[in-house]
Amino acid sequence: MRFAVSAFFLLVLISYAAAYDPLDPNGNITIKWDIMSWTADGYVAAVTMNNFQMYRHIMSPGWTLAWSWAKKEVIWSMVGAQTTEQGDCSKFKGNVPHCCKKTPTVVDLLPGVPYNQQFTNCCKGGVVAAWGQDPSSAVSAFQVSVGLAGTSNKTVKLPKNFTLLGPGPGYTCGPAKIVPPTTFLTPDLRRKTQALMTWNVTCTYSQFLARKNPSCCVSFSSFYNETITPCPSCACGCPKHNNCVKSNSKILQMKGINTPKKDNTPLLQCTHHMCPVRVHWHVKLNYKDYWRVKIAVTNFNYRMNYTLWSLVVQHPNLNNVTQVFSFDYKPLVPYESINDTGMFYGMKYYNDLLMEAGPTGNVQSEVLLRKDKNTFTFKQGWAFPHKVYFNGDECMLPPPDTYPFLPSPAQRNLLPLSTLISSFLFLLMSIW
Repeated sequence: MRFAVSAFFLLVLISYAAAYDPLDPNGNITIKWDIMSWTADGYVAAVTMNNFQMYRHIMSPGWTLAWSWAKKEVIWSMVGAQTTEQGDCSKFKGNVPHCCKKTPTVVDLLPGVPYNQQFTNCCKGGVVAAWGQDPSSAVSAFQVSVGLAGTSNKTVKLPKNFTLLGPGPGYTCGPAKIVPPTTFLTPDLRRKTQALMTWNVTCTYSQFLARKNPSCCVSFSSFYNETITPCPSCACGCPKHNNCVKSNSKILQMKGINTPKKDNTPLLQCTHHMCPVRVHWHVKLNYKDYWRVKIAVTNFNYRMNYTLWSLVVQHPNLNNVTQVFSFDYKPLVPYESINDTGMFYGMKYYNDLLMEAGPTGNVQSEVLLRKDKNTFTFKQGWAFPHKVYFNGDECMLPPPDTYPFLPSPAQRNLLPLSTLISSFLFLLMSIW
């Protein structure tokens, strides 16, 4: 019995620890319900989903939100979203509800729906940007009319057992909590109104819960060493049934091979690391007061385009970024005294879409950094990042003892054998 209790508490602690992100300690998705009016048998509520995560967005096919009703509530109608199933509404005559299920599942509407079905911040196919990348697009909302429910603050029962897919697993939602009513400003900014009742639901992400293996890996190279440190073998897991294709396979010419599956099953290019995404960090040049790095992100999934992708890097010299050439850049400073983390993301309408695996399935940029003479060195792998995240998930780095090392002074001063032979032959020809 004691062992079972200890194991339970250990599992709880691991889950909470995994949901905590030290690079984004306050990141979460907050779902707010504002009751705007009472009806004969219930209420009309505006439901707003705010993504307060700095670098983790919800990409296509978008979010899916579900909950359980506390009583026998039904959804009479929705604007800006819809439930995936209607359920059994056979007991209703005349007006039939939009959904009668005890546990409704809601999805966003697609862009281009008729105007009378739209609601503020709706209809983006469930795609929600990260707060740090685009705050104006880090929100999604819909309106729901609930029946067979309470008609006052005292009789309304809060929904429970909230779940959020974004678009896959990984999010854990807490219970709904009543908070002070939301206030609104009228268009002329001269009057405040407020919701009749408001409750919040907070959802946090855990990579530990989302998947058992990483979804990306990192490789290194440098100008001062010919060694290229590849991603670790099977960095993202090597499935027993090797579901991958070679880059020159004729299968890739088949019609529809790139069409995404409903379960998002990837079709990966065969590699030793078997990761959908690889990030390569190349130390390119060394100047007197600056040094330059080239970053390349490559997609190895033939069934996935990454929209609004983001790359987070932790490195001590990111406090002196001088110029980023082909990506947008934003420093992340969750702790004011430490400035060693930054977010790279695509320029809008230029390279904010990472295409599927193939010749165009990569994005790259160079970064110019100013040296801090008190800390700068190429020794002991200092020039390489401590952590790398792609789309909010931490990537697997190579073991530190495999990093490209800085040659000793004797090795740097030793000319290659081919150079010596060429010089000797040139001298003989000159004498001859």
